[in-house]
Formats: sequence, C-alpha cells, structure tokens
Amino acid sequence: MAHLDVREGLDAARARGARLGRPPAMTNEQVRHARDLLARPENSVTSIAKFLGVSRNTVYNYVPELKGDRLALAEATNTAELPRPSRP
Repeated sequence: MAHLDVREGLDAARARGARLGRPPAMTNEQVRHARDLLARPENSVTSIAKFLGVSRNTVYNYVPELKGDRLALAEATNTAELPRPSRP
C-alpha cells in the first residue's frame, strides 16, 4: 500500500510542475561552450572537460558528433538545436 502513497506524491509533484529525477550534467550553455572550444584543434576533450567540471564521458555524451570526428563537429556547431544525451 505504501507504493501507492509514493506514486500519488510523485503525481502531485508533477502536477505542481516540479522537475523530478537527476538534473542534467551540462547546461545548454555549457554544451555550446564545449562545442565552440572543441571546434579548435588545439583544445583536447580532457582539457575542456576539466574546464567545465565534468568528465570526458559526459562531454562525449552531450556532444555525440565527437564520436565521428571534429570535422563533423565543426559542421554541427552551425545548427540551432542542441541534442541531449541518448539513453541506452
């Protein structure tokens, strides 16, 4: 019976507009900043991750074009929409 109380509480929180779950690791601004920095070949993923205070894996998750190469990243920085990390 307790699980119904929890579910009702979660539903009530959603109705109030509360955001549930873990917050995103990077903001849209951080993703844009990472893309700008990664478009320059002298910047490494490691140095950018340290600068932003996230792990290298997080940078790769939020900037999926990196898995191809940086040329694809340079082309993708011209798009207005920012992708969110995919969930397996």
